[in-house]
Amino acid sequence: MNTEVIVAILSLVGTAFGSLLGIMTANRLTNYRIEQLEEKVKQHNNLVERMIKVEESTKSAHHRIDEMILEKEE
Repeated sequence: MNTEVIVAILSLVGTAFGSLLGIMTANRLTNYRIEQLEEKVKQHNNLVERMIKVEESTKSAHHRIDEMILEKEE
């Protein structure tokens, strides 16, 4: 077998292996970043739910205060 052919085959194998390794590494990094973003979204959604409860509580408190003021004026 000719030495140029052997070198070409070894280069092909090395390039293919390096490309696959690079793709797998990039894929792991992408998955990690997606997991981190999902965690941030969960925290944000939790904050939104808590703020909705606070707004409802505040609205209820304002109604009670308004009723107390009306009763006091009468």
